[in-house]
Amino acid sequence: MRAAVLGSPVGHSKSPLLHRAAYRALGLADWTYDRIECTAEQLPGMLDGFGPEWVGVSVTMPGKVVALAYADERTERAVLAGSANTLVRTASGWRADCTDVDGIVGALRGVGVVDLSGSTVTVVGAGGTSRPAVVALAGLGAAAVTVVARSADRAADTLACADAAGLRVEFAHMSDPRLPTIAGASAVLVSTVPAVGAADIAPALAHAPVVLDAIYDPWPTPLASAVEAAGGIVVSGLSMLLEQAYGQVEQFTGKPAPRAVMRAALTDVR
Repeated sequence: MRAAVLGSPVGHSKSPLLHRAAYRALGLADWTYDRIECTAEQLPGMLDGFGPEWVGVSVTMPGKVVALAYADERTERAVLAGSANTLVRTASGWRADCTDVDGIVGALRGVGVVDLSGSTVTVVGAGGTSRPAVVALAGLGAAAVTVVARSADRAADTLACADAAGLRVEFAHMSDPRLPTIAGASAVLVSTVPAVGAADIAPALAHAPVVLDAIYDPWPTPLASAVEAAGGIVVSGLSMLLEQAYGQVEQFTGKPAPRAVMRAALTDVR
């Protein structure tokens, strides 16, 4: 059976390490998992050409929105997030899910963030990972979110997602002088922008006590370094990658994910 991660660029992805280690541990010796360079525009045609040996694919940027639209079945959280990082082969086609939500929740729980009831949080960015971040934070009990992006128009889908998730919503521009105050008042800040995208505002964002940077390559990011220098807690995107991969392995194979084996596979390359 075959699986893969689709994205562009995709050469840096560590998903193959996790999935291959899991398949070996589960005794699935004839299963493969590869990296495939694939743009959002190419994704539908590529999936159309996959044979019955394909059990599922992980989808990274920039194809997560297209993946959701392509599927003929969708989980509720994928629909709410407007994003799918997981496509699972079914008898009739493909089912879309968003295990990025699990990734964010699991990564935060790993540093002791288990209950955000009544809290204000911040999400930086308005791309395909920002909406799963909003859904995850709402699921942990957050009451309000500030979405920081380069324009309100670009952030419209993320703001709408936050509203649909039941959060009080505010928007702040990346040049907003209130960013240090906004970050400092947040229980958690999740950055979903590329490392260079947050570099200029990293000192302002570093006022947040806990920061999850969804990026893991290159590491440390300017934001991660700023948070550590400020004495805050920073969570790497590798933790998010690991936590979201558990659900993918379970959906692809129908077996419990060998979490310790997968964790060890990722630790070996840190």
